[in-house]
Amino acid sequence: MNTFTIARKELSSYFRSPIAYGVMFFFALIAGYFFYAAVAIFIRQSLQATMMGQSVPMSVDDWVIRSVLSNVAVVGLFMVPMITMRLFAEEKRTGTIELLVTSPLRDMEIIMGKWLAALALYGAMLVLSLINVGVLYMYGKPSWKPLLIGYLGLLLQGGCMLALGAFVSTCTKNQIVAAVAGFGLLLLLWVINWASSLDNGVVSRVLGYLSITDHFENFSKGVMDIKDTVFYLSVIVFGLFLTARSMESMRWRA
Repeated sequence: MNTFTIARKELSSYFRSPIAYGVMFFFALIAGYFFYAAVAIFIRQSLQATMMGQSVPMSVDDWVIRSVLSNVAVVGLFMVPMITMRLFAEEKRTGTIELLVTSPLRDMEIIMGKWLAALALYGAMLVLSLINVGVLYMYGKPSWKPLLIGYLGLLLQGGCMLALGAFVSTCTKNQIVAAVAGFGLLLLLWVINWASSLDNGVVSRVLGYLSITDHFENFSKGVMDIKDTVFYLSVIVFGLFLTARSMESMRWRA
């Protein structure tokens, strides 16, 4: 009960500031552009094939939906640090973090409440991007299963990035520092799989496994693999665990 109370309070604070509106606006704008570009490329390729008297084996699922899902995931990489930067950094800057850590609330209730609020905002952003995809169902018949699985992957990927961003936010009282550090950490996990393309050793394979990009690949294809789901859930738990340990140290200092 305390967790949801904190989540409601945190979510309302997002919408009392320009953060939520700014993040959602730019997310919708960039995602809309990527959707327009994917549809335009699909239509152009289809027209060229038709004019040359060739068949059109192109699939909306592969050319549009998969492309949109991959691009939305990239946009989320930039937007998540803007969501998480204020979770704890703002509390530390205003001095209200002392009230939280000395309150009868458990650390995990506070952490889960803030994380759920951030996840709800991220989910609202994904819903905005669904409006674009809805246009396809007005003029075509794309498969709903790849879309559903793809957005589940986006939500899981967003959840693990939010958990890590929450931990970073506990390490500083400056929101800008939290945003930059959070983006740096997420970007590292985004490109860490590049090492696996250079070498086939054990270390390279481990680094490749830690990439949050590789585990979204199956989701973008409409394939739900248990190992990818377990990976994202594990990162969420690990990120929240680190946040709890950081909160515990603040409680002892308070």
